[in-house]
Amino acid sequence: MATPLYQTVIDTIVARIAGGELPSGAMLPSETQLGVELGVSQGTARKALIELEKRGLVQRAQGRGTFVTVRTPETSLFSFFRLRRADGSLDMPQLESESLRRRAATERETGLLHGRPAEVIEIERVRSISGRAVAHEVSVIGAPMFPGLAERSPLPNTLYVFFQQAYSVIIVQADERLRAISAPQASARALGIAEGSPVLEVRRQAVDVLDRIVELRRSITLTQDQDYLISLS
Repeated sequence: MATPLYQTVIDTIVARIAGGELPSGAMLPSETQLGVELGVSQGTARKALIELEKRGLVQRAQGRGTFVTVRTPETSLFSFFRLRRADGSLDMPQLESESLRRRAATERETGLLHGRPAEVIEIERVRSISGRAVAHEVSVIGAPMFPGLAERSPLPNTLYVFFQQAYSVIIVQADERLRAISAPQASARALGIAEGSPVLEVRRQAVDVLDRIVELRRSITLTQDQDYLISLS
């Protein structure tokens, strides 16, 4: 089956965003300009831009044009950090500690991560809210995709904004699996709780704008004072 014309426009714009040709905040060509450049109708170009806006990759400003979405630390945390107060509001998490190490990838990591990396970078972090440690996170990313990352430590609080700015890796989706478990020893120590205490385990696969799995993350979280909020639509 032939690729729809509007999908060709989407793929072209996505490639330009991912390649850094259209950085955050950049203005896209108009519908007319896109139509002429890519050999499609203005209506096809408009359909593509509407779809990109639905995905959160661009923002359309009436009378001004269409711009690549600017992701800030605040918007990234609101989208990808799910612990919330009872009223749904976000308490800004603080980064308490961080360690990075480069190591050989496991068979599972090689099979899941884009590029089938032989080596990965493991990022271990502890986050707190209101002075209390609430999340022990271990993220794994392919070493070839993030060259020189270890030398950049300490990393910013919000990894995904940093990945976009430093490596043009734009994470747009996170698929998560949740279950209640007993706190393992390392997480119990990191969170200052007794080993075996009830905790929430969240396993994440982060997907970028090119539909590549670029991060695997395991988070052990405390939810006594916070809810893990998910919005379905």
